[in-house]
Amino acid sequence: MRLKGKVAIITGASRGIGEATAKKFAIEGAKLALVDVNKTEVERTSTMIQELGGESIALEGDVTDRQNVENIMEETVAQYGRIDIVVNNAGITNDAKLVKMTEAQWDSVINVNLKGVFNVAQEAAKVMIEQKSGVILNASSVVGLYGNFGQTNYAAAKWGVNGMTKSWAKELGKYGIRVNAIAPGFIATPMVEKMPEKIIDMMKEKSVLNCMGDPEDIANGYAFLASDEAKYITGTILSIDGGTVL
Repeated sequence: MRLKGKVAIITGASRGIGEATAKKFAIEGAKLALVDVNKTEVERTSTMIQELGGESIALEGDVTDRQNVENIMEETVAQYGRIDIVVNNAGITNDAKLVKMTEAQWDSVINVNLKGVFNVAQEAAKVMIEQKSGVILNASSVVGLYGNFGQTNYAAAKWGVNGMTKSWAKELGKYGIRVNAIAPGFIATPMVEKMPEKIIDMMKEKSVLNCMGDPEDIANGYAFLASDEAKYITGTILSIDGGTVL
C-alpha cells in the first residue's frame, strides 16, 4: 500500500476522475476526506469507499467559498489529525467561442477551476508547512498546454493552474512539500459519455492510441505522484493523454 496511513483531501470526488481517484487512494491505504458541492453524491462515494474497507468522510464543499474551504481543512484535521495530500480535482466547463462567451461563462469557470484551486492549495499549504511535509496535486488539462476551440475560459484557467503549480513548487519545496499537476487528454467520464457519438469518435481519433482514457488512468497518475515513489518529482505537469498532443 503506497499511501498507507496518509490523509488525502480530494475535491470533486462525487464522480468521474475524482471518484476513481478516491477508490485508488483507498486501495493504496489512504484515509480520505471527500469533497463536493453535491452532498448526496459525495456521500454515495464515501459509502462506497467504506464498503470497500476504506476510511473516508464526506464533506459538502464549494471550493470558491473561502470560509467553506477553511472549514474543510479544519474538519479534516479534526477527524484525522493532519493533511498529507490534496488532489485539486474540482472543475467545470462552460464553453463558447470567444465572441459569444458571456461574462458569466468566463467567471464561472475561472472561479472554480482557478480561484478554487488557489483557495484549497493555500489553506492546505498552511497545514503542510506546520507539518513540514505534504503533496499538492492539481488538475490541469492538455487544453492548458495547447488551447482548444471554444474553451477560452477553460484554457486560461488551466494555463493558470500550470503556472501556480510551478510557482508553488518553488515556494514550498523548502518545507518538504511537493507540488505537481496532471494534464489529462480526453477521458471517458460520465460527462463525456453524454456527448454525441461523432464527437466521441473525434476525441478517439486525436489519440495515437485511437481511444479515450479511463478515469482510472488519471487516478493511477495521482497515486504515483502522491507516493514516495515520486519523492524527487515536483513542479511537473504530467500529460496523460494517449499521445493526443504529440
